[in-house]
Amino acid sequence: QVQLVESGGGLVQAGDSLRLSCVVSGRIFSRDAMGWFRQAPGEEREFVAAITRSGANTHYADSVKGRFTISRDNAKNTVYLQMNSLKPEDTAVYYCATYDYSGTYAPERRANYDYWGQGTQVTVSS
Repeated sequence: QVQLVESGGGLVQAGDSLRLSCVVSGRIFSRDAMGWFRQAPGEEREFVAAITRSGANTHYADSVKGRFTISRDNAKNTVYLQMNSLKPEDTAVYYCATYDYSGTYAPERRANYDYWGQGTQVTVSS
């Protein structure tokens, strides 16, 4: 079956960096665009970043643009999220997901993703 396993979360201070990883199995990874979302307590799950199948194109939420970088290694079935200059408002559970929609590419839409990981907690203290 399809599995997505995130890792790399933790407790850091404002201004620090973290790199999240998401390993995908049970799927032909190179055929899927991938996305990262996050969910803070009491909030809706929100889009963070996405990357196309080849890695040629990326998309970011305005709140993380310039600080976060999404990348992928298709040989390792892994997508990454490099997070720099972290802020307390970045505190959330971060999820990776596989994109599965054949219509107009809209990576910010949560409904366009089919498989999700279990999430990894990122906590940024001030």
